[in-house]
Amino acid sequence: MDKLFKSLVFDSSMSLSILDTTDMVNKAIKYHGLSPLAAATLGRTLTATTFMASGLKNEKDDISVTIAGDGVGGKVTVCGNGKLYMRGSIDNPNAYLPLKSNGKLDVGGCVGKGRLTVVKSMGLKEPYSGSSELISGEIAEDFAYYFATSEQIPTAMALGVKIGKTGKCVGAGGVILQALPFASEEAINKAESIMGELSKVSTLIEEGGIEGVKDKFFKGIDGETYYPRYKCLCSDRKIVSVLRSLGEKETRKMVEEDGKIEVVCQFCNKKYVYYKEDVDKIFNQDVKRKNTKI
Repeated sequence: MDKLFKSLVFDSSMSLSILDTTDMVNKAIKYHGLSPLAAATLGRTLTATTFMASGLKNEKDDISVTIAGDGVGGKVTVCGNGKLYMRGSIDNPNAYLPLKSNGKLDVGGCVGKGRLTVVKSMGLKEPYSGSSELISGEIAEDFAYYFATSEQIPTAMALGVKIGKTGKCVGAGGVILQALPFASEEAINKAESIMGELSKVSTLIEEGGIEGVKDKFFKGIDGETYYPRYKCLCSDRKIVSVLRSLGEKETRKMVEEDGKIEVVCQFCNKKYVYYKEDVDKIFNQDVKRKNTKI
């Protein structure tokens, strides 16, 4: 079960978040058939975006993160909401690059150069949108840079995804520290020291989960625990709404050309199939539809 632990540390001058997202990454691997490199890239982004989603005030608030780089993985997209229901995709699920000299997956090469964009819908007239340059493609550094430049929050972040020999994720998660306005130099130094020991955070999660990280670096602290999960929100109702928005003429043209309309969800690969009789019912206000899974 995935977990997110949140607390205040160093005399309440910094916020701490520790995440175990192993199950979430395995669900993404199952849905998309991810290579180890694609799983690490999407998994790190899922972890960072889950942390951001935990800052949404209402369950119906939404967040969308796009990492658009020129690397072999293509665009990475992760969406979530205030309930911490998360979902994501990567353009090239089979992305491959040789391991780096230190034996680690080349996530920076998978992402490449480009931009990170965050859009938050929080019940206001217009959604909040922020963007920053990708400084390394390694995800953690890019999110930390985004927080510093777009939200003016000093942030230290360690993210990791460890893939076993069978292609399954054996440990994924992260540690995030954010300085509050009154954080002392001593607190900042403590944070930097701890972050320097988190280069293998995925192994720490694999071996001891969130509790293991707490016991090693933040022993004795109390906080709140949340339970994020990978959950796609696609539905027949939403697909029908999209078809209606295209208009009856365009929708009928599509079904006449191919004999059917197939819509495959970007995040879970569920396939929705609509035939001529279904289109007739859609535009006669009968929206109940069959769907199949691939």
